[in-house]
Amino acid sequence: MHTVLLLRHGESTWNTENRVQGWAPTPLTDRGVEQAAAAGRLLAAEYDVDRVFASDLRRTRETTVHALHAAGWDHDPTFDRAWRERSMGQLQGLTVEEAYGGHPEYSLLHSGIHGARATPPGGESFLEMRERVLAGWDALTGRHDEGTTLVVSHGGPIFALLAHVEDRDFLSTLGEGWASNGSVAELRVDGDGTEVVRTNLRPDGVAADGGDTEDPDPSTEDRMRGER
Repeated sequence: MHTVLLLRHGESTWNTENRVQGWAPTPLTDRGVEQAAAAGRLLAAEYDVDRVFASDLRRTRETTVHALHAAGWDHDPTFDRAWRERSMGQLQGLTVEEAYGGHPEYSLLHSGIHGARATPPGGESFLEMRERVLAGWDALTGRHDEGTTLVVSHGGPIFALLAHVEDRDFLSTLGEGWASNGSVAELRVDGDGTEVVRTNLRPDGVAADGGDTEDPDPSTEDRMRGER
């Protein structure tokens, strides 16, 4: 059996400003560093991780470093573009209100499947991001069939992957299973398929965020944007 742990990055500076991040090199806040370290301690207490993969964006790199340090692990992470957030092109850096108030055609919440297919200038559609993440997932699970793997990623990719393995329609479940900053989801993969064991696992005493500015549109409005 192969256990995969999905850790969403800690709070970033643009999370606090409610800006669309996409691939921007945004750093963690002090709170984000605390969330990453707390997640590392939680992981060390409950799991024996064999390997680590992560998105190569700055906020996930920093989360990986702080989590591994707090866990006391000396793994050499593999940073992989497959686990990046959705590229938002010209919408990157805008506030959520500016991006989706002015361009509702790119919002899953407002435009449904058309929003999932729409590509911001210079960016990628939600469906393109989803296919990229699922290709990374297939490569990971095809290469490893036992042990425990930690993957540090973003709200959009984690949402898309969980919807896929649970075989649910992402458009009709936009408010379900959205990962908070610094939270962990546990998946178990074997010959019978993939089981989602638990989601949004967070350390006690560390405040969770309300939403994320990089995901497909939920508060429902605030956290499900798949791009922040």
